[in-house]
Amino acid sequence: MQGVKPAAFLPLLLRLSALLLPPPAGAERELSPGSPAAAGAARVALHHLNFQAGSPGALRALGQVRKATLKSIPDSGHKYYLQFTTEDYRTGENAGSCLATVLYPKTKSPPVVNIKCTDTKDQKQIQEEDNRLYQKIRRQTKPIIGNNIPDSYGNIEPALEPAWALAVAGSSYMMWEKSAENLGYFMAQVKSAKQWIRKDDFIEFDYTVLLHEIPTQEIVSCHMRLTWLPGHPLKVKYFCSSENQRLEDGSGMESGSAAGILDERGANF
Repeated sequence: MQGVKPAAFLPLLLRLSALLLPPPAGAERELSPGSPAAAGAARVALHHLNFQAGSPGALRALGQVRKATLKSIPDSGHKYYLQFTTEDYRTGENAGSCLATVLYPKTKSPPVVNIKCTDTKDQKQIQEEDNRLYQKIRRQTKPIIGNNIPDSYGNIEPALEPAWALAVAGSSYMMWEKSAENLGYFMAQVKSAKQWIRKDDFIEFDYTVLLHEIPTQEIVSCHMRLTWLPGHPLKVKYFCSSENQRLEDGSGMESGSAAGILDERGANF
């Protein structure tokens, strides 16, 4: 039986190298839409969008990545160009499509995101949903206090749904800021939620949130304080157990836009 010539393996090796190695500086490479890197970058873009919108009624989850390209930019990092669909975070219904770029800097700083999306909901519908949720919280005769949202069966008590929706929006800031090219996050559970009564119109919660870290499979516990009023930027302060309780402070710049996010550091709570 005649042996296979080594040269026959050369095309296969070249193809494998193209998949496994990062592109040379300045070069672009098309990624498989189903690749973990493409999905991870798309989720980072949505974390940024969800926090920035500051709107429980506008929360989105990733549907499917349609197209992804990776470019290596000298002295900057890896930049992903993405097209993907989204789903309503609560109902799973189609929420529109997005175009986004995500740059993972070489320095230890959060990913730089630019994102534009189409909407299946009009702005009036989103505002109405937010106002209903806001009024539901304001009508409470006692502060909302809850634990383990959702419970071990995946259920959320109706009275705790507003607290959970705001936790998702606020956690998006943490997940965006902590993400890296090889590290991503999902919100696993709200371990505890406590509402603070204020004299002004804003709503304020203290949370302990559990984040599921990918691919390490670790669970990261974070304390988060969130302040919200419909039509105003969401404000979040947090620290996580793995960060020696360093405080991170974020505020959405413009509701529903692709503006930047403030990143300030201060003292612990």
